[in-house]
Amino acid sequence: MSALVFMTSCKQKEVYHIAHTDRALLPIPQEYTFSNSTFYITPKTKIFISNSLSITSGVYTHIKHKWDSVLGYPFQSNSATDNLKKDAIYLLLDEQEDINPEAYMLQVNQDRIVLRATSEVGLYNGLQTLWQLLPDAIAYSTIQPDIKWLVLGCTITDYPEYSYRGAMLDVARHFFTPDQVKRYIKQLAQYKINTLHLHLSDDQGWRIAINSWPDLTTIGGSTAVGGGKGGFYTQEEYKDIIAYAAAHYITIIPEIDMPGHTNAALASYRQLNCDDNPTALYTGIEVGFSSLCVNKAITYTFLDDVIGELAGITPGPYFHIGGDESQATATADYKQFINKAQELVQKHGKQVMGWEDISEATLKTGTVIQHWNEKKTAIRGIEQGAKVVLSPASRMYLDMQYDTTSRIGLHWAGYTTLEKAYNWKPQSWLDIPKDQILGLESPLWTETVTSSADIEYLVFPRIIAHAELGWSAEKDHNWIDFKARLTKHKTRLDIQDIRYYLSPTLENIE
Repeated sequence: MSALVFMTSCKQKEVYHIAHTDRALLPIPQEYTFSNSTFYITPKTKIFISNSLSITSGVYTHIKHKWDSVLGYPFQSNSATDNLKKDAIYLLLDEQEDINPEAYMLQVNQDRIVLRATSEVGLYNGLQTLWQLLPDAIAYSTIQPDIKWLVLGCTITDYPEYSYRGAMLDVARHFFTPDQVKRYIKQLAQYKINTLHLHLSDDQGWRIAINSWPDLTTIGGSTAVGGGKGGFYTQEEYKDIIAYAAAHYITIIPEIDMPGHTNAALASYRQLNCDDNPTALYTGIEVGFSSLCVNKAITYTFLDDVIGELAGITPGPYFHIGGDESQATATADYKQFINKAQELVQKHGKQVMGWEDISEATLKTGTVIQHWNEKKTAIRGIEQGAKVVLSPASRMYLDMQYDTTSRIGLHWAGYTTLEKAYNWKPQSWLDIPKDQILGLESPLWTETVTSSADIEYLVFPRIIAHAELGWSAEKDHNWIDFKARLTKHKTRLDIQDIRYYLSPTLENIE
């Protein structure tokens, strides 16, 4: 729908009004009202920022980048005071301990924009909403001249439904460079996704340098599915990815899959095999055939070193131990292994995460399980006191094909249309109390994915649907309304050169 814009006279500043249907908010805020009072950003608009917000913060850098690189206006911040001025934008940090740190309040009227939060991440979330209230041109990364930067009038009080809203990128089946991971991080952040889970090891590749076990990357990192050249992150590159993610208020969770999905490690070090013979490198996509030798002391020395080095350079609270599809490990051995792996993770100061399969063992206090396949398996972990991250494959696995015409992807869990990805109820999926659900995560396994274009084809627009399920109140989940907003939002995906799948749903909507 085209904008409804008209101008009235005003002594100090031109006054504009725009229709609220000309803007699309994704995810939909918790509480919001629109008004006919529209703010007009001009080169004279002043920006006032709380003194407690550092000029090195992600929030400060983010808004400065928009001003310098897109609006093309000179960025000059002023210290905020209690006296709110006209023709001004305020970013205010209010210290209130009882407020969700990710929450924000945004008020836009003819005179000013006021964004309040109790933390940097709250302000950052509010900025993502603010950009969506501006013309689509704000999504460019270069200066856009001759744009009337009109901000839709509103009052918004917003906060997340779930504290964990994540995506997972499998860099083991195919390797993706730091720049490709950063591109993905930047795309995710605008939808208030706050976690990126990196699947760093599998049968086909080991992707993170471990100084005490260098052959993990020189040998295990040398290939990929289909025999590609592979690749890996140095520890400095990994830390740089973490820093980039932190600037976008996204936490990185590393995963080292164990005791199965370990052929790359077994090919790198023969002593990790029960027969002391290294396995051959593997470039297929079958699962369930590999296992660390769980009864050898060297296995736990290896884990101690790997977990210790990786935990030491990962500031986030979680370490993911995988634990799925360990058919090659005897049940008793598997339980013993998972119990010891949990101890090692806790020894290095991290909280254990694992796929729901680890509920076969005795879970440590604070362990988080990730539900992907069997509801009864997830329930078994929840009954041990674990919280759960929902990633049901039939709804949230982004590598599932949209339909039979999808150019890449798999379909072992069925085909997942955009509507199917959105139109389900996380709160009642496992029939458990809501407070046992930590949040949602959208995994992308990369057996068929070799480029950023492939990532974006399978991820977008389904991850936007998942972001709304994780952020917005379930009572506000409405498929018809969502697809109308998403259709309006397509222009921004195009501007960012996000090579999304054009769902028939979006093609056909008027």
